[in-house]
Amino acid sequence: MRCPFCGNIDTQVKDSRPAEDHVAIRRRRFCPACGGRFTTYERVQLRDLVVIKSSGKREDFDRTKLERSIRIALQKRPIDPERVDQMISGIVRRLESLGDTDIPSKVIGEIVMEALARIDTVAYVRFASVYKNFQAAGDFDRFVAELRPAPSADE
Repeated sequence: MRCPFCGNIDTQVKDSRPAEDHVAIRRRRFCPACGGRFTTYERVQLRDLVVIKSSGKREDFDRTKLERSIRIALQKRPIDPERVDQMISGIVRRLESLGDTDIPSKVIGEIVMEALARIDTVAYVRFASVYKNFQAAGDFDRFVAELRPAPSADE
């Protein structure tokens, strides 16, 4: 593994342990050339996924892009980072198990919204506002109104 600080290709593993509920391995590394310490994660990748954008453009699936968008939606929310990592790993496993390597971006967005709805409503609405391209306050009103339970007949 190349050192991110000095570029040395001869780094040493100092510690390895399971991460993300045993679906990844976290490795602490040390660079003997510059003394830098850094962490890497090793995950199983079942297949190379390709995202098909709504424009028809094809793009390699990027886990870090998925992770970044989810973390933005969860910003300043009281959700344990380990739970977020587990959720992201679960989403990626679900995508890999769909059986096809070409996945429409719409499918990815729906899976992410489903996962966010289970752990944090505010993050769900934040993600949906970007995913569904809300243009005005009325878009938020309609979306949030759909989240509210319908009033019962005796109310």
